[in-house]
Amino acid sequence: MTTTTGRPADHGPLPAPTPDVSPVPVPAPVLMSTARRVVQLVLGLVGFGVATAMMLHSGQGAMPWAVLDQGIVDRTGLAYGWVVLGIGLLVMLAWIPLRQRPGVGTVANIIVISLVIDPALWVLERLLPAPGLPAGIGLALGGIVLLGVSTAAYVGARFGPGPRDGLMTGLVQQTGWPVWLVKTGIEVGVVLLGVLLGGTFGWATVVFAFGVGPVVQVSARWLAPSGLTGRH
Repeated sequence: MTTTTGRPADHGPLPAPTPDVSPVPVPAPVLMSTARRVVQLVLGLVGFGVATAMMLHSGQGAMPWAVLDQGIVDRTGLAYGWVVLGIGLLVMLAWIPLRQRPGVGTVANIIVISLVIDPALWVLERLLPAPGLPAGIGLALGGIVLLGVSTAAYVGARFGPGPRDGLMTGLVQQTGWPVWLVKTGIEVGVVLLGVLLGGTFGWATVVFAFGVGPVVQVSARWLAPSGLTGRH
């Protein structure tokens, strides 16, 4: 269109192109059947108990809470499973002022792991009565990997946190401190107390502290398809 003078009609400046602001599609959560969640919970807790026994029998150092459990076993002569059960119940008492609520998985965590550890230690003592250094290293590293996979399995089932996990999250909520600071503080304190009682601290304890997290993260891709903090 032109004006009477023959110039093109002036319609003003052309509008700027509208940027594409369409939202990035968010993948739908992957649903897990109740049957799969139950199986993951049970196998995860059994694996956790076996992995703990592997690290203890290795003689190369145990995970932080197991160092405390082992120290109490050495001082009292109680079966390891009874000590794990007792510590779990005591930790759950600390949930009360922290306003944490247990779930089915919380109770199962205490019971199943307590029942599994002593038989697992018995089998390991029969198969490897006195593991040398190579066998001890293999047991320790295998225990760390199995424990990481097992943790992803039972946490990914989402039937409630274990007693020690609930203690950590409760303290984070009540204090506002970062998770890493609370978790590190708890585990350092537990290790120190365990060593004073006679628990075994070694290189495997340190490797566990730095290595189990990545194993959990990788395992969660298959065992917690919606993520460890999402909902099913």
